[in-house]
Amino acid sequence: MKFTSALGALGASSLLLSGVGAIELDINSPDSIKKAAKSLSINLRQYYTGDRVGDTPGNLPDPYYWWECGAMFNAFIDYWYYTGDDSYNKITAQAMEHQIGDYSAFMPANQTKTLGNDDQAFWGMAAMSAAENKLPDLGNGKPSWLSLAQAVFNTQQRRWDNTKCGGGLKWQIFTFNNGYNYKNTISNGCFFNIAARLYKYLGNETYSEWAEKAWEWQLSVGLMTEDYHYYDGTDDNKNCSDINKIQWTYNAGVHMAGAAAMWNATQNELWKGRLTGIIEAAGVFFNDKVMIEVACENNGKCDVDQRSFKAYLSRWMGYTAIVAPWTRPMIDPLLKTSAQAAAKQCIGGPNQTSCGLRWVDNGKNDGSFGVGEQMAGMEIVQNLLYLSAPGPATQKAGGISVSNPNAGADAPDTPVTFNSITTGDKAGASILTLLVLVAILVGAWWMVS
Repeated sequence: MKFTSALGALGASSLLLSGVGAIELDINSPDSIKKAAKSLSINLRQYYTGDRVGDTPGNLPDPYYWWECGAMFNAFIDYWYYTGDDSYNKITAQAMEHQIGDYSAFMPANQTKTLGNDDQAFWGMAAMSAAENKLPDLGNGKPSWLSLAQAVFNTQQRRWDNTKCGGGLKWQIFTFNNGYNYKNTISNGCFFNIAARLYKYLGNETYSEWAEKAWEWQLSVGLMTEDYHYYDGTDDNKNCSDINKIQWTYNAGVHMAGAAAMWNATQNELWKGRLTGIIEAAGVFFNDKVMIEVACENNGKCDVDQRSFKAYLSRWMGYTAIVAPWTRPMIDPLLKTSAQAAAKQCIGGPNQTSCGLRWVDNGKNDGSFGVGEQMAGMEIVQNLLYLSAPGPATQKAGGISVSNPNAGADAPDTPVTFNSITTGDKAGASILTLLVLVAILVGAWWMVS
């Protein structure tokens, strides 16, 4: 696996933009927030080359993996939603259309060798955001955003594995992929997130039932604790008896948004209690109300994937504050303090708008530049605009995306034979998991229990 520090610095040095200066942010001024988000978005945009002649729409250059490009376009969809600036809508639609794949389920053939459930789900969640935020469907007989999210749900629901550990989704989709025996929290959490948001959007009880099932299964095997901490994953060859207890921001965030959607759809006190518990337990990721990736940030061990994780907790905190307004007193101070700290250190690069990884260093930029760091900075800032956001659409309340409950029905889940899988093949989201497992065995002094 490659790391971002060297290439990220090169990428940042190539951002030869004009008229862009250091980020100035007044957290109480929507205009200031929009201006700051714009500057950060311009910087992030420069990392994407998929719209260039001869390049592939929906892919980022090395060392970034396919899933993170889907996550980045989700950030651009939300940027448009919060600011009204449609500068990135065209490349977003182009990229997402190109990655739909033959079965309209975000399973492109060129990703099959390393396709994980979490990889597919990050593109599915981007499509769900497009439907909720009323990004116009592609039209001309092409799949709608809503149907793409439904296709991801339908294909993953068929993969629910009752043969080991009493259920759950495996990390990898195909048997020949490394990590096939690992049942990780982000795969199951993304499935929960999509199911919950589809239930909120459509009101179909099937989605609610699966959201509850995914929640209860994770609790039963210990990927989620009774006090709402989320661990990384477990080996189903050991009947899920050993839990990798690393905690990541994105696992807390993906469940937070899903629980918020479930509360919004049901107004149920059960989901209110669960959501409260998630928000309170997420305090482990804040130092004096400033967000930190506790498992790897202090010791400098965050890899390519992990450098983007704070973007997703930021994203889903904003979503939660919108759909569950009673959470705002808990979330707002964390968003504001973290946004101030993040913007203060987004002063790197030739245009002084490149964000580093660490927000807790009182304005000091650590020189760690890349897609993940920049996306995280943009997300925490733009989500300050949640108070003026109209709220995600539903089928009955403003939704324009077309439903297809049978989407993805013909997508294959059986292995495809290849002559070889080279070491150069890209790993999916959370390839870090195997590396982390090794690190734990060597010495888990940095592990958060």
